Amino acid sequence: MSDPAAFGRIALIGIGLIGSSIAHATRRAGLAMHIAGYSRSPESRAAAARIGFCDSLHDDMATCVAEADIVILCLPIGALGPAAAAIAPALKPGAILTDVGSVKMAVIRDIGPHVPDGIHFVPGHPIAGTENSGPESGFATLFDNRWCILTPPPGTDAEAVARLSAFWTALGSKVDIMEPRHHDMVLAITSHLPHLIAYNIVGTAADLEDVTQSEVIKYSAGGFRDFTRIAASDPTMWRDVFLNNREAVLEMLQRFTEDLTALQRAIRWGDGDSLYTLFDRTRTIRRSIIEAGQESAAPNFGRDKSA
Repeated sequence: MSDPAAFGRIALIGIGLIGSSIAHATRRAGLAMHIAGYSRSPESRAAAARIGFCDSLHDDMATCVAEADIVILCLPIGALGPAAAAIAPALKPGAILTDVGSVKMAVIRDIGPHVPDGIHFVPGHPIAGTENSGPESGFATLFDNRWCILTPPPGTDAEAVARLSAFWTALGSKVDIMEPRHHDMVLAITSHLPHLIAYNIVGTAADLEDVTQSEVIKYSAGGFRDFTRIAASDPTMWRDVFLNNREAVLEMLQRFTEDLTALQRAIRWGDGDSLYTLFDRTRTIRRSIIEAGQESAAPNFGRDKSA
């Protein structure tokens, strides 16, 4: 194919939210002659067949990746190493191998040893998602105007990086190249810590003895609703994220704890000036996110799939 973003055969190892959305976006952009999808779940394969976003569906990873020009691992981080080992003998020489995990140092650690000579390993992370999972949750516009970060290890083939960058751009993303360790630190504060806080706040509300669960649900204000949306994310995926990015998450959690202690002190001593200064500064950050096109100002408390 003359289009550098296009591939003859794409193999998706995992067809949940991200995998199925890649398939839908690939179809929309006309980037593949054949999309092969793998899932060990008969129910997921049946759902994918019903929706029709793959040309072939497989219960064996090696069969799925055979003759694929690009293989995208769309699995929880803890499953990536075993998956790479399973598909390694079947990878087509010259193929690009990538992933969608939100931790990159661990991905390089776990996948790297299994990459055969002649295969171009380019780790990736599309920063897009919803709280939903499964083949039915995917949609073609998921990556539109969202960032995708590529973290190629030293010595990675420049043409392979360029092709993968062109592919994600054609799916609707804006692409950035980043050093893997720096990526993990950035995502620890922008994604991982917020999820950890959301899980904790919702868990605390569920454990309160003086407030019933029905009251928590009935009287949820917008802030708590947003926390429950985040806390509804895939538990397997987020368990693996925290276990595999523990150093960066713990560092950010320590800094957050120190700032929270300062905030607690301001409330205790009635320091309104400190509270106002913090709230005004954080409001500016919110406005900057909206101006950058990474969020809508509309209070819809959840991503509209038609947007």
